[in-house]
Amino acid sequence: MGQLVAIVGRPNVGKSTLFNRLTQSRTAIVDDTAGTTRDRQYGKVDWGGKEFSIIDTGGWVVNSEDIFEGEINKQVEAAIEQADEIMFVVDAMNGVTDLDDHVAEILRKSSKPVILVANKVDSNDWMYNIADFYKLGLGDPWPVSAVSGFGTGDLLDEVIKKLPEKPDEDAPEDNLPKFAIVGRPNAGKSSIINAFIGEDRHIVTDIAGTTRDSIYTRYNKFGFDFYLVDTAGIRKKNKVNEDIEYYSVIRSIRAIEASDVCILMIDATRGIEAQDQAIFSLIQRNKKGLVVCVNKWDLVEDKSKEAIRHFEDAIRSRFAPFTDFPIIFTSALTKQRIYKVLETSVEVYQNRCRTIPTSQLNTVMLEAIAAYPPPANKGKYIKIKYVTMLKGAPVPTFIFFCNLPQWVKEPYRRYLENKIRENWDFKGTPIQVFMREK
Repeated sequence: MGQLVAIVGRPNVGKSTLFNRLTQSRTAIVDDTAGTTRDRQYGKVDWGGKEFSIIDTGGWVVNSEDIFEGEINKQVEAAIEQADEIMFVVDAMNGVTDLDDHVAEILRKSSKPVILVANKVDSNDWMYNIADFYKLGLGDPWPVSAVSGFGTGDLLDEVIKKLPEKPDEDAPEDNLPKFAIVGRPNAGKSSIINAFIGEDRHIVTDIAGTTRDSIYTRYNKFGFDFYLVDTAGIRKKNKVNEDIEYYSVIRSIRAIEASDVCILMIDATRGIEAQDQAIFSLIQRNKKGLVVCVNKWDLVEDKSKEAIRHFEDAIRSRFAPFTDFPIIFTSALTKQRIYKVLETSVEVYQNRCRTIPTSQLNTVMLEAIAAYPPPANKGKYIKIKYVTMLKGAPVPTFIFFCNLPQWVKEPYRRYLENKIRENWDFKGTPIQVFMREK
């Protein structure tokens, strides 16, 4: 199970800027206006060979006139409850404030490890101000500048030091495959699991968000043996207005991280929405196998082959450039093609575990490279001499050895990936292609 770090603090201390710096992205909106971040941003951080998840929360506010105050505070409380570690961000330029004291009091009562981050140390002059933060009683303040990146490496070293590996207490102990059922609220996730196991084990209502927890169900029928994970529906962030519902979103993220294959449920009556793309991106970011399940197909009037083809094209175009995944049209109510979903999920898992012999890989891929070599750069030619598949990687990973790896651009990497997919079945699973110097 992946580790989760939450960034908390009062408004306008630079939490979103720090989030963007650590995740090497520009996902979180950054503005000088206090309270700009009212939702959570989720990202991945890879440092020192360790990967963990990070959540940027809204700023903690008390007794303001902002109507979002209560909801922001609930989300921060939920983040503190569910995170494995807390980064408490303060402003080195302004020193300790009453709000900082308020947040620190809550964190001191928490049993979670806390790292005190003194942000906005943009010059050596501000280093003298951070001593004031010792009065918060949370240990040594770590001076950083989220804008310039100063001190963030040392900060990440400290973060991973306080993130010991721990087993997921809720996850099954054996090594059976785990298939997570994910999607928007009310897309029929619990209904399809009930259809799989033949009993109403999970609560099913028309109320979006009925499932508030991630539930493991072992499925060992018809020659199959794996775990199904029913997750709470992931709804748009601006609609997550209960702390228990935010707890569900975190659990859903954790379930995706812990799974091998994700079955993404799409409501056929509503089509593809932005939230479906967001969940797909979450699956891709975690490099999980994918099966797209278009549910409630019994409620669609036009079930012609042209309608199916149009729906499939729309899904693949919205999820591009990764398009090599199965799409199944089902109905949990009538049990139409539901077992096809299980069979396909098992196939995707097997594809994810597939290994290609090195000799066979070189025979095929070196011929494809000779037919279409990498473009020359500044009069120098790139020569790929050898390819191997990395053993023990969580996803299929291929290493190409060449003389100038830094000049192999993304379009050619995509060409190599397509050639691999043409010759071997990796449907539904992401592939990693790396270039290394020979």
